[in-house]
Amino acid sequence: MANIKADEISKILREQIENYEQTVAVEEVGSVISVGDGIARVYGLEKVMSGEMIAFPHNVFGIALNLQEDEVGAVLLGEYNAIKEGDTVKRTNTIMSVPVGEALIGRVMNPLGEPIDDKGPIASSQRNPLERIAPGVLDRQPVREPLQTGIKAIDAMIPIGRGQRELIIGDRQTGKTAVILDTIINQKGQGMICIYCAIGQKRSTIAQVVKVLTDAGAMDYTIVVASSAAEPASLQYIAPYAACAMGEYFRDNKKHA
Repeated sequence: MANIKADEISKILREQIENYEQTVAVEEVGSVISVGDGIARVYGLEKVMSGEMIAFPHNVFGIALNLQEDEVGAVLLGEYNAIKEGDTVKRTNTIMSVPVGEALIGRVMNPLGEPIDDKGPIASSQRNPLERIAPGVLDRQPVREPLQTGIKAIDAMIPIGRGQRELIIGDRQTGKTAVILDTIINQKGQGMICIYCAIGQKRSTIAQVVKVLTDAGAMDYTIVVASSAAEPASLQYIAPYAACAMGEYFRDNKKHA
């Protein structure tokens, strides 16, 4: 039997103690008080930020919107049927954001930036928050360059400028979508990135819009953000914010969108 040397054992133990590093992960957690209609009330999370993503069980996320003294009101993104009272909720320490960049052009995605066109994942590492401080008046260029819609009545009588907001309003089946699609198709070769955001439409209608843009070659410079009528109301709520965040990326990089 080999001789056991106490000094060697003590040396090994001393080295292990000196080199021991304990990594501790501290998480702020809360618990679900109630859930229903896409809204969850959470107790705890005292340091949560407004607009922060919070993680629920079953890979469901929510946005903290209503911050009260003892509880937090969160909008749930996705299916929430499996979430129940007493479930643990964790902070993510990140504000709700979506992927942005050139890789989004030609793709169809949901408001979370997840592709829904069966073309594989989106190769974009940069993300922008849904809500940002708008540039001040002095930081904006004057509206001096026209946006040609391709419709003579609009371009001649009520021309639209790049950087201008324009509302298209009308009853059902009056051609609002047709005007938008014609305008997008007319931007071919104009250096314009177009973003079409579909909110609460039928999936068949969205698919038809994508087909029209594809047949016209307009998907080469178009991004489609779709939240159909079958999606939860929370996703339809953030859809326009997601589309604007994607467009702001091109604005910040001195491109037209």
